[in-house]
Amino acid sequence: MSRLSRDPQKEAAERGRNRIVLAMAVFSAIYLVIAGRLVTLGMAEERPNVAYQTAQEEVSAARPDIVDRNGEILATDLSTASLYAEPRRVLDVDEAIESLSTVLPDLGSATTRRRLASDAGFVWLKREITDEQRKRVHSLGVPGIDFLTENRRFYPGGALAGHVLGLVDVDNAGIAGLEKYIDDHGLAALHAAGMARTGEDLAPVRLSLDIRVQHAVRDELSRAMERYQSIAAVGIILDANTGEVMAMSSLPDYDPNDPSEALEADRMNRATAGVFELGSVFKTFTTAMALDSGKVSMSDSFDASRPIRIGGYTIRDFHGMGRALSVPEIFIHSSNIGTAHMALSVGIESEKEFLGRIGMFEPVQTELPETAQPILPPRWSEIAAMTISFGHGISVSPMHAAVAAAALMNGGNLIPPTFFPRTRSEALKLAKPVVSPATSKAMRELFTMNAEKGSGKNARVEGYRVGGKTGTADKVVNGRYAHDKRRNSFLAAFPMDDPQYVVLVMLDEPKPEPGKYYATAGWNAAPTVSNIVRRVAPMLGVPPKFDEPEAKTLLVSYDDH
Repeated sequence: MSRLSRDPQKEAAERGRNRIVLAMAVFSAIYLVIAGRLVTLGMAEERPNVAYQTAQEEVSAARPDIVDRNGEILATDLSTASLYAEPRRVLDVDEAIESLSTVLPDLGSATTRRRLASDAGFVWLKREITDEQRKRVHSLGVPGIDFLTENRRFYPGGALAGHVLGLVDVDNAGIAGLEKYIDDHGLAALHAAGMARTGEDLAPVRLSLDIRVQHAVRDELSRAMERYQSIAAVGIILDANTGEVMAMSSLPDYDPNDPSEALEADRMNRATAGVFELGSVFKTFTTAMALDSGKVSMSDSFDASRPIRIGGYTIRDFHGMGRALSVPEIFIHSSNIGTAHMALSVGIESEKEFLGRIGMFEPVQTELPETAQPILPPRWSEIAAMTISFGHGISVSPMHAAVAAAALMNGGNLIPPTFFPRTRSEALKLAKPVVSPATSKAMRELFTMNAEKGSGKNARVEGYRVGGKTGTADKVVNGRYAHDKRRNSFLAAFPMDDPQYVVLVMLDEPKPEPGKYYATAGWNAAPTVSNIVRRVAPMLGVPPKFDEPEAKTLLVSYDDH
């Protein structure tokens, strides 16, 4: 049987056709798999990026504008861009970092590398970048990099009312001052409930501050610090009849647009969060206590002819008169000896009760979270009672003194201070009587006399009857009083025929002016109050009077030192 011969060329062509068919089948299968996968991906729901959604919800939350009593904007929200990444979509981490760092050099860090190399669905890279930075990053076209628009808090006045307004964190949440108060009293709850996401949802928050008055107070404090080379200063203006804070400044302060400044210890809010020995300013409260007790009258006299020696300590007068002094003379001459005798005549327990009555034992309650607990003596002994009578041995905040003084000026009602508008009728519902109207009248007379005949003469302003009491307190350094470092205050009210406002100025470590030897409060704190009143009285609607009556003599003999 013979074998059939096959054509080699035909066999080669057939094998070629088979290979082509096989290759086409393989590629068709691959394409079918890819097409099927694309169809599956197209039909499937995209996995939600929970981290991105959470961030988007948080940054969209808005805050209300804060305005002063006249509607001037003190704080508002601005829209700003923030840079984020979706690491799962970043194709080349090194290339992304190299590109981004050409615009934002701080993104060339190991931290950025760890974030981009992670498996997270969303990470922040840089919050609150400028429009120019946004444009430049966008032009890079880096995959997985994008922007979210969020709210950034802006304070048009900068540091002008920093301690009052407070500040917010990078998530626009209040962390200090009235910004924190607003969060704690409803805003945070609204945000948690998914409400108040835009500024239009929120009414402005109106304050009691008058920003014109605030500017004048801060400006005069700044001038005083420079003039007297002080290291710090405080100024407060309080409506004596409503408790409204019209202005409050503590220098050095901080600009809430730059939150890092608030971390510096020297920029603390000394007005409400600092407590200090206020020196002779405290004689105001001792005198009111004595008169209100009924045990002392304006015509009474106390021996101030010699120092008091007790428990190894000696109480002296700065300018001793060397004789018995009447109550008005004790006040005007600022006699430590006479004040100590007057306090003891009333009694230690009565002193404690009175100071507690006018709020000196508890933090001042305002809307600000920054408040301080007064420092009291561990044992209220006889010597403690005497030194406290003239402002040593007890430390309170400047706001304590202003609030208590308002009660002595307004007829006797202690009214809690507020940074929000309040009417007189609303204030009266909150008021607590602490001294009689007769005591209040006597204290107004003493304030007036001290400004006209005593240490407060440099606080006088033509057309406005300014009255008050000076205080010069030696500071404690290494556990001992340093006679070359003092904290000076002037506690004032105006107009004294019907006090509307209380003004307190405190200067920390003022120095004598060139050519002068004294640096006591009458030479620096009192003139600073004068400058403030001269500027703010017209703003506050207080009309000048140029037919002022002379202060009553009230058993006073005054030798001008």
